[in-house]
Amino acid sequence: MSNDKEITPETLKNTAVPEDKDFISFSQIAKGKREVLLEHEGQLYRLRLTRNGKLILNK
Repeated sequence: MSNDKEITPETLKNTAVPEDKDFISFSQIAKGKREVLLEHEGQLYRLRLTRNGKLILNK
């Protein structure tokens, strides 16, 4: 059984994350979907949420 905890803006405040970094959740990006397409430097990437709650990035 996994002890992974959800990362929230509140949990990030208690970690060593530099203050100049922005925080955005996958749910904000995906807007209820399980997969989004991202473009970076002309390349297309797929960011997918698995059934186990993990994120997978494919080119």
